[in-house]
Amino acid sequence: KMEEFLNLTQLRASLKEAILLDYYTAGFWWAKEMNFSLIQLSRFMDLLNFVLENLSGKHMTLGDNLKELERAMAGIGETESEKRDELNLFSIEQAKAIIDYLVASLFKHYKAYEYLFHRHREEPVISNE
Repeated sequence: KMEEFLNLTQLRASLKEAILLDYYTAGFWWAKEMNFSLIQLSRFMDLLNFVLENLSGKHMTLGDNLKELERAMAGIGETESEKRDELNLFSIEQAKAIIDYLVASLFKHYKAYEYLFHRHREEPVISNE
């Protein structure tokens, strides 16, 4: 279902798509294990997408992406009522756990993800045999 939701069409032949599927699926199950509510789960998946898009689409450095994550977690740039709703969405412990998860799953491997998204290379074709 995650493959369909992410519109991954080349999963069997694309290392990039396989890694993206693993990234989002692992994040989804981690959030489920944290017993996040549906709204929290949705916001967490938005955060996963946000930091990955900063890397893949916006070519942000690690430092810039961490700053953007800090702003997103703090709700900077939103109205006061939106800030209150966002800040109350996760407890302090949950917010710390989210940051720890993002550090372990993406930021510690930032160079590898940069290579995945920004290095052009020929991908070998592997047959079903």
